[in-house]
Amino acid sequence: MQRKFLTNLGLLLFLNLLIKPIWIFGIDLTVQRNVGVGDYGFYFVILNFSFLFNIILDFGITNFNNRNIAQHNHLLNKHFSGILVLKLLLGVAFVVVAFVIATVLRYSTAQFWLLGWLALNQFLLSFILYLRSNISGFLMFKTDSFLSVLDRLLMILLCGVLLWGHVTKAQFRIEWFVYSQTVAYSVTALLAFLIVVKKAKFRKLNWNWPFFLMIIKQSLPFALLVLLMTFYNRLDPVMLESLLPEKVSKLQVEIFATVSHLNPVILENMLSERTGNFQAGIYASGFRLLDAANMIAYLFAVLLVPIFSKMIKKKQSIEHMLKLSFTLIITLAIIVALGSFFYSFELIDLLYDTHIAASTHVFQLLILGFIAVSTTYIFGTLLTANGNLKQLNIIAIGGLLINFILNFLLIPRLLASGSAIASLVTQFTMALLQVMMVQRVFKFKINYRFLLTLFIFVIGVISFNILSHTYIIHWSFLPASKAWLGNFALMLLSSAMLALILRLWSFGSLLKILREDR
Repeated sequence: MQRKFLTNLGLLLFLNLLIKPIWIFGIDLTVQRNVGVGDYGFYFVILNFSFLFNIILDFGITNFNNRNIAQHNHLLNKHFSGILVLKLLLGVAFVVVAFVIATVLRYSTAQFWLLGWLALNQFLLSFILYLRSNISGFLMFKTDSFLSVLDRLLMILLCGVLLWGHVTKAQFRIEWFVYSQTVAYSVTALLAFLIVVKKAKFRKLNWNWPFFLMIIKQSLPFALLVLLMTFYNRLDPVMLESLLPEKVSKLQVEIFATVSHLNPVILENMLSERTGNFQAGIYASGFRLLDAANMIAYLFAVLLVPIFSKMIKKKQSIEHMLKLSFTLIITLAIIVALGSFFYSFELIDLLYDTHIAASTHVFQLLILGFIAVSTTYIFGTLLTANGNLKQLNIIAIGGLLINFILNFLLIPRLLASGSAIASLVTQFTMALLQVMMVQRVFKFKINYRFLLTLFIFVIGVISFNILSHTYIIHWSFLPASKAWLGNFALMLLSSAMLALILRLWSFGSLLKILREDR
């Protein structure tokens, strides 16, 4: 299993590192620059609002199905047609609930239009993830790897044509970005559907209410977990938009101008930066690199759910697999998070043209959370595969309460930075509680030598960052303004070498695993 995990992780990483950086830094970033912070913040808020009700689309079926099919492959033929109908019914329910809540919140016509398309995209994405859960449940990781990047590849092509293909003289609009996603998700969903249909020997749709109720009942703990995690991960931008004003009124400008004696135009610009959409845009700017890093951590979970599930069913020891996966992801997370923290201004300045300081502060706080998120992707996945849904749900409820309270207290005072602090505290609390729960459930012997090695590694990476950031080397092949890139690369290389010296990464051990029989 360790060999299967490493070889398929390598393929997943290769494909995702080949495609997704182009999507994030080439397309998504360019779109934000073209439409502006305000319009992108408008899209970002509606996107995260739609995510809050994503549980209705899936109801935990994907996570339940991934674990279930990995342990019982023969159930695909029995369950697929019924779950297909259930997914369609849940899609209708999702749209109804999202639009009812949007009506209560008095969304504008523009918000409703964008929400409609994003709701369709959420349905297609949920359908893709369900189909992929069947594919990975059969341990068809190569097929799943290609499907994991197909939608992004198609979006790169479509948005690339709209951005640089000179097919229109009009300024790029955020709606075009959403329409491109719809096309890409539709094609990916169709291809994944054809693959699963062939595997399931699907013939017709199966309308069976007792079956629907049985699946929902079994998926309910997974559904609650996904709901709670979605809320504490996606609540921040929505609360920014809710707790901060939608726009600045002329009366506010006049009152503040009279009191402060500032130019009304300057004052209006200053006050507009405190609006919900603007601060959501700032949060999105800081969140982008974290989102990119999270994609890598997510790949570990995609592979580990079926692997852990199958190993637990066969009563195989999972301690070595847990240590291997955690060591790989945590060392990578420490290097990325600490390096990005110290070089935060340079990285944000490289990506954006405006509001650098505000975005940098948000990014510094958010990126440290990558260490915690990476931890939860390993330990949370193990608890999910083992069926410890009750414990995970209790932990997630605590995370939601912490996130909501901190956002409510901090956003009015610290704006987007307050929301980033709430996210950071929540993520580390969740990681610590999940590690403690794994220790309690599996009763692993605490490896103090490993923990000491990890602590030394953290100190070493911090030291490399301080030295490389303080003493800038003037590299002959880089302009003076970009000299930090050479130091940043040197820091990454030094950190990787330290991981090898401390044997957190071991080529010998990896080669030994890869040479083992399947």
